[in-house]
Amino acid sequence: MENTFRQSMAWLHTWAGVVLGSVLFAVFWMGTLSVFDREIDRWMMPATRLPAATEPVSLDRVAQLVAPAVPQRASQWRVDLPTERVPVLRFTYKAGKDEVPVRQIDPERMAFVPDPGTKGGSGFIFPFHYGLHLKWNAIGSWIVGACAMGMLVLLVTGVIVHRKIFAQFFTFRPHKRLQRASLDLHNLSGVLALPFHFTMTLSGLIIFFSIFFPQAHVGVYGDGKDGKAAFTEEAYGKYARPKAKAPGTLASLDAMAAQAERLWGGGKPYFVRVWHPGDANSYVELRRSYARDVTMNLDQIYFDGATGAVLKRFEATPVMTAQRFISGIHFIQFQHWPLRWLYFAGGLTGCLLIATGFLFWLEGRRARHTQRRLAGVRVVEGLTIGSVTGIVIATLAFFAANRLLPADAAFAGAERAALEMWVFYLTWLGTFAHAWLRPAGAWRAQALAIAVLALACVLLDAATTGAHMLHPAAAGMDALLVALAALAGAAARRLAGQPLRRPAPAPALERQA
Repeated sequence: MENTFRQSMAWLHTWAGVVLGSVLFAVFWMGTLSVFDREIDRWMMPATRLPAATEPVSLDRVAQLVAPAVPQRASQWRVDLPTERVPVLRFTYKAGKDEVPVRQIDPERMAFVPDPGTKGGSGFIFPFHYGLHLKWNAIGSWIVGACAMGMLVLLVTGVIVHRKIFAQFFTFRPHKRLQRASLDLHNLSGVLALPFHFTMTLSGLIIFFSIFFPQAHVGVYGDGKDGKAAFTEEAYGKYARPKAKAPGTLASLDAMAAQAERLWGGGKPYFVRVWHPGDANSYVELRRSYARDVTMNLDQIYFDGATGAVLKRFEATPVMTAQRFISGIHFIQFQHWPLRWLYFAGGLTGCLLIATGFLFWLEGRRARHTQRRLAGVRVVEGLTIGSVTGIVIATLAFFAANRLLPADAAFAGAERAALEMWVFYLTWLGTFAHAWLRPAGAWRAQALAIAVLALACVLLDAATTGAHMLHPAAAGMDALLVALAALAGAAARRLAGQPLRRPAPAPALERQA
């Protein structure tokens, strides 16, 4: 009975991994990069590589600067204040359904920074992580959510299948044949970061509970816009009042910020948002920073725009506080550099876990069927190569395009930022085509491409910005690119002496699975 149960779990573990592995690798890869999305922004936006502001930012001066840039039909404008990781102010406004790009402000000169012409890490890599940039009916989030459920299944079944999981943790034989070494590395990466993988996967589902489980609020607040508005107000503190449709003035934002700090016991705002700008019924929203807290708190205060009087103060209920604590664990927006690096390492182990699972499956099928070529194995092999090395190549091509495209680049109605994204997708598609057309040497060729592109990105940054690897704003990114080039080069050298397509007998564990 025990063997039958383990065999069924092994079957589930195997096929869940094969079916979902490609999307899971993309999600983990982009999630890993998102740990340093703001640092990637600074690398991709050289004009934002500014020293930290020496004086506190005056919100009144900010309001004077942005006022001419806010159109009359705008329903709101918002400015995010500088942080340790983001030395510039970020200005946006909402006017209808059109997407308005973020504009950067130099806090020292109190002047707009030239348009960077890129979405950067926070605008492209991070949204890809949770939504795959598929916005229609939130289908991308649903795909990622389904894969997250599958990841939980994979983690649980993996523990069940490997009875000697802790003994396998201390077993790694890199000089054995590929199938054996990949299984050892799969077990090692799975056990080493099992709590991290489980926590990140489960917390990702909890964060988007309102998408995956809309009945959670429909049953209490009702369906439709009114029900959703009531839920949003009670859960997230949303406040709104209609326009007076009469001209109005804006009181001192600095005075409002000072009052908010007193009410928060020293807590500082991280963004200011003015609703109904220029109207007599305008109001101001201030949110408390969580840079020094794990919990991404929802503490907010609304002020009357004309008088500066407090209209509403909101603090989350215990249930939402718990949800926001889980969000904080997942998003790691607080200031803690050692922990941020641990998150990055944990994300890489997730990528390694998925990639070695694919390799083990492929080598096992080749060992079983040495006399014939299976179409299914060829399909999975192409998906694996494109999903693992392919997305890394596409990401590096995205970085290289950022350094190569002219500032005013445009093509077929697409602006520079869109062209960067097209480079990513077309390159990624090309790696899949290469994997299916030239399977015998695809692994080694794409590993070499990673090494060359990673070094090229470092050189391109130096050539286009004059910055070198010791420049504070580029050092971390360049160092990681050099490390990636070294690892990819070592992998290509190893693959040159051990082709992936050489059949070999299956290890005992794989035969049992």
